Amino acid sequence: MKKTECKLKDVRAAKLYDPAAPCCLMVYFTYPGVIALRRHRRAHKQWLKGHLNYARWISYKTRKKTGIDIHPAAKIGTGVFIDHGMGTVIGETAEIGDGCVLYQGVTLGANTFEKIDRHPKLGEGCIVYAAATLIGPIHIGANSIIAAGAVVVKDAPEKSVLKGVPAVRSERKMK
Repeated sequence: MKKTECKLKDVRAAKLYDPAAPCCLMVYFTYPGVIALRRHRRAHKQWLKGHLNYARWISYKTRKKTGIDIHPAAKIGTGVFIDHGMGTVIGETAEIGDGCVLYQGVTLGANTFEKIDRHPKLGEGCIVYAAATLIGPIHIGANSIIAAGAVVVKDAPEKSVLKGVPAVRSERKMK
């Protein structure tokens, strides 16, 4: 996918999921989540080229500017929206599918210090509300919803609604 298409999808996602979003130009230049994703994509490209220190430097500068900490090795799809991203942390082996929405303070973290696949994987179209914590090499199916403050430590099939500490699947049916 072309770089411009990816940026457009991220801006369109912000416009879609934020009713207060101003014009696309303002979203592109002032939304911390959009800025963090744009910079992450640059850092990720450097990471894949083997320029690990430069990728980490981009990631560090981005965290300082936006309050969003994304490891340069994390894999993030297009059309992702990080709303009010302050305190959001996305770990090294985390993967986020296309069209996902993450709110402030979300953590996609690890449960080990070993150099293995240790972070969560989100399917397409997942929504993760504020202060939710997903820990370990778990898989969350497409179009799932994770409630604010939930702590998720187990896999969930697509269209799941997860809430609580530790999170459990809700009986609520999704459309």
